[in-house]
Amino acid sequence: MRIAVIGGGPGGLYFAALAKQLSPASEITLWERNAPDDTFGFGVVFSDETLDGIGQADPEIFAAMSARFARWTDIDVRHGGTSLTSGGHGFAALGRKRLLQILQERCAALGIDVRYRTEAPPVDELSADYDLVVASDGVRSAVRERYADTFRPDLDERAGRYMWLGTDKVFEAFTFVVAEHDFGPMAVHAYPFDDRSSTFIVEMPEDAWRRGGFAEFADRELPRGASDEDSIRRCEELLAEHLDGHRLIPNNSRWIRFTTVRNASWHHANVVLLGDAAHTAHFSIGSGTKLAMEDALALAACLNEHAGIPAALTAYEAERKPVVESTQRAAQASLEWFEHLDRSVGQPPEQFAFNLLTRSRRVTYENLRERDPGFVATVDAAFGNGRRAGGRHAGRQPANGQRADAPPANGQPADAPPADAQAANGKRTDAQPANGQPADRRSANAQPDVPAPPMFRPFTLGPLCLRNRVVVPPLATYSARDGVPGAFEAAQLGAFALGGAGLVFAGLAAVTPEGRSTPSCTGLWSKAHEDAWRALVAGIRAQSADGPLLGIQLTHAGRRAATTPPGPTGIGAPPAAADGWPVVAASALPWDAASPTPRAAGHTELAELTAAFAAAARRADRAGFDVLELHCGHGHLLSGFLSPLTNLRTDEYGGSLAGRLRFPLEVLAAVRAAWPAHKALVVRISATDWAAGGTTEAEAVEIARALAAGGADAIDVSTGEVVAHQRPEFGRSYQTPYADLIRNATGVPTIAVGAISTYDDVNSILLAGRADLCAMGRAHLYDPMWTLHAAAEQGYTGPGAAWPAPWLAGSRKPPGARSDRVPPRLHLLVDTVEPVRPRWKPQTGAHPVAPG
Repeated sequence: MRIAVIGGGPGGLYFAALAKQLSPASEITLWERNAPDDTFGFGVVFSDETLDGIGQADPEIFAAMSARFARWTDIDVRHGGTSLTSGGHGFAALGRKRLLQILQERCAALGIDVRYRTEAPPVDELSADYDLVVASDGVRSAVRERYADTFRPDLDERAGRYMWLGTDKVFEAFTFVVAEHDFGPMAVHAYPFDDRSSTFIVEMPEDAWRRGGFAEFADRELPRGASDEDSIRRCEELLAEHLDGHRLIPNNSRWIRFTTVRNASWHHANVVLLGDAAHTAHFSIGSGTKLAMEDALALAACLNEHAGIPAALTAYEAERKPVVESTQRAAQASLEWFEHLDRSVGQPPEQFAFNLLTRSRRVTYENLRERDPGFVATVDAAFGNGRRAGGRHAGRQPANGQRADAPPANGQPADAPPADAQAANGKRTDAQPANGQPADRRSANAQPDVPAPPMFRPFTLGPLCLRNRVVVPPLATYSARDGVPGAFEAAQLGAFALGGAGLVFAGLAAVTPEGRSTPSCTGLWSKAHEDAWRALVAGIRAQSADGPLLGIQLTHAGRRAATTPPGPTGIGAPPAAADGWPVVAASALPWDAASPTPRAAGHTELAELTAAFAAAARRADRAGFDVLELHCGHGHLLSGFLSPLTNLRTDEYGGSLAGRLRFPLEVLAAVRAAWPAHKALVVRISATDWAAGGTTEAEAVEIARALAAGGADAIDVSTGEVVAHQRPEFGRSYQTPYADLIRNATGVPTIAVGAISTYDDVNSILLAGRADLCAMGRAHLYDPMWTLHAAAEQGYTGPGAAWPAPWLAGSRKPPGARSDRVPPRLHLLVDTVEPVRPRWKPQTGAHPVAPG
């Protein structure tokens, strides 16, 4: 083959070297517009996984890289005057300049025609003259622009600012610095890459960057290759305590915004994208050089494995695209965490460090505990000692309003005050404040020396105490008749109640017949419903007297009423006309073209609906429920008033956010008045509509704040299902960032829900302070005993996960196949592997350093 490579960065050079080795007869020409010793940037970091691939693909390149690696395993997090270290991670870094030299020398040895200081010919010409054109021409790829109709690029330029710098201070570990100033926080990502120098990246949220006076420096025109010296000197002054007298070293260093590059397709005819031309991922989660070199390996391998260019390029894209998209999802979460750094800087140091390390959701509680048990034990202890949201074991209130003597959390006498400790507003005087901080900051751990996992710590929800942080959300069974819950509803709730969760909700109980989502949904608009629910609750309590708190969700489906039970999509269809009923909503907007148009509720009807919600709340109280959830999400009636996409009213119930809040707050006030003060009240919202023009993050915060002021003890933070044209960004725990946003912006306790399925994720969410409780629906449908099984998996046997007495024999995880096998010794000599040092401490001292 004749192969043209545009761009002489690490990805292009590495591909050329590998392709030449696999096909020595191929003619490979590479164009690079810069000189061979020109480089921008400082050090690059590689994972062990990537290095294994390099070592297998080209041992010579790997050996040359290994000889110059800086290696270490620690991460330091400096924040709030403290420095915490998490070990066991594993890093290998070297200078970008040295990496380019290694790859350039390898290409020269293989006889590859590398043309430095030379612009590549137009890609159309190359495509006609060569069998394959590899475009590794960077984030501003001209090739990608030329074939934009095919590649269909999506360039997401973010608001935050960052600057690449070097320093002659040799950091001993990967170091995150978060320095707070009067204008806002500054973040530093620093790591060593040889015995003389470190990379030093300064990153700031846009608002802090402007308030800090950097905008006036950045607005100046600078020659190509010049650095923003004024900003660099200011960074040196502001971060002096972390530089220890050392200097910052520029190399074409100026403030830039990060651009996430995505492409719908990576190849056009015989032209293929590689590295930053195809994709980028925020530097806080991984090196672009690492991804580019992985691309190069995959492309060379696919060309060798497949007959013909089209098949090889299709295979390359099919192999690499899912890997890159996974990395980009993690990088996006990390990027957004740093963009909103101000949400987390108020956390205690231990929690902040854990939050930072788990920000991408790839690193988790269990993962960190395997790497560094001591670090996680430190964070666990701070969590248990009240250094974050949590609650004293205040005791659960039964349905009759008298305090129940809950089992103490640590085997000592309970520290809760008497049952009559009620404030004038009906709230318990010992109830946890809105920010979740216990007043006495004492530990609520099950065992003082071995703290319970975060998910099994008790939590105070309004006047009540949950024995653990696990919630079973409302899960409709679509088995009711005329709104009366049936046998399947009773069986499902009974199973969940025995399964160990701290709070179990019955769900989608409509306050009027017309408010049902489907004819098979439950209701609470009559005495018949109240009696049925009372019998159901009594039956559950008879089998699990020490079981969870029981809750029920009240709703009116609004324009989403009168549908058929949903199928796999989760969205029901309109029934036949004879089976439906008229629907009501904030505005006369149908759900979609196939749905009936609702009538816009008038003032008299709104008053009637408010009364229906209050009456249903009283029935729920008499039925014996501990917790009430008011559904203001998912496009139901109250949600329809909140969203600007579904509320087009021009009266006092529409327009501004205050107007859109009016009716939901009127309903909340009526429900709060009807619902006893010694019971908890939760409100579910959709924090985003996943559609342009919908509820903003700022509005979600204000909605939550208004609901809390109106009497909500916690906000159950869901998203979407407000409009049919939504485009959710599905992924693991994809809604948790909204619970995090609301919790840390308002101090109101939140419930995270949505694609949370493992106990590891639950522990990570709670310990990082992203939510106070975690609700898992599908996980409990898969395994109604999910919570007890999670306890068994973690070896936890405390009061946060009490097994029903008849099931105690099954409270340990059963042995698996071949679990009793003891393997023999099969090696005469034990292989000795030199351990990687936790800290990078080169023998030589620091010297003046040039870029790279």
